[in-house]
Amino acid sequence: MNAAPDPTTADPTTADPTVSAAALALGDDALVLSHRLTEWTGNAPVLEEEVALANIALDLLGQARTLLSLVGDEDELAFRREERAFRNVQLVEQPNGDFARTIARQLYFSVYQELLYGQLAGHGEASPSSPLAPLAAKAVKEVAYHRDHAEQWTLRLGDGTETSHARMRASLDALWRYTGELFRPVEGLAVDWAGLEAAWLETVGEVLDRATLALPEGPRGTGWSAGAGREGVHSEPFGLMLAEMQHLHRSHPGATW
Repeated sequence: MNAAPDPTTADPTTADPTVSAAALALGDDALVLSHRLTEWTGNAPVLEEEVALANIALDLLGQARTLLSLVGDEDELAFRREERAFRNVQLVEQPNGDFARTIARQLYFSVYQELLYGQLAGHGEASPSSPLAPLAAKAVKEVAYHRDHAEQWTLRLGDGTETSHARMRASLDALWRYTGELFRPVEGLAVDWAGLEAAWLETVGEVLDRATLALPEGPRGTGWSAGAGREGVHSEPFGLMLAEMQHLHRSHPGATW
């Protein structure tokens, strides 16, 4: 029997070492959040939202496939790696919780993604000739919809009933500590990280202000807080999610249909 390929080793014939680390990090972000969003299938509060969240998940999955294919075999990377080999930020792996928690996570991440891909598409320091530029140019249009969807629900929940406001406030506070990691430099990305973080804070703050909410207080990825996902250190819920995501592939290796 042939030994299974090592999914953590990039194929030198397809991978560019100057972008593989960045592609892996961004690809893992998209892959993990895509899976989290698909967990709403059959459970969303209304049918329209089930379709909307599924469409966002499919966009993210498409991004993940493109990015992971720059590193190696996308299926092996998604379904054969162990937990410590994933390089996603801890924010995207957090459980869905109630609908407000999902929207808070989506607002934080989609604003970050839109700003990041805007730079990578050539609007910042990143070179338009980078292998990531074509993906970024396409993805930034998709992510603009993701951001708008999260923004509209933040406004609806924040400026809605007393209960919806309280739940949105609690969700924003609970996930705040995971946002600092978004702006830690990623190898292979020529990005103005300080400028990105400042723009993110301004954008999120403006949305929350219109939603009669405010930016949470407290640490953001420092000290006891989150921030090691890029190094392969993940929160407890991630292991359970990964086992579910990889179960079918590992149970039937090599199966096709």
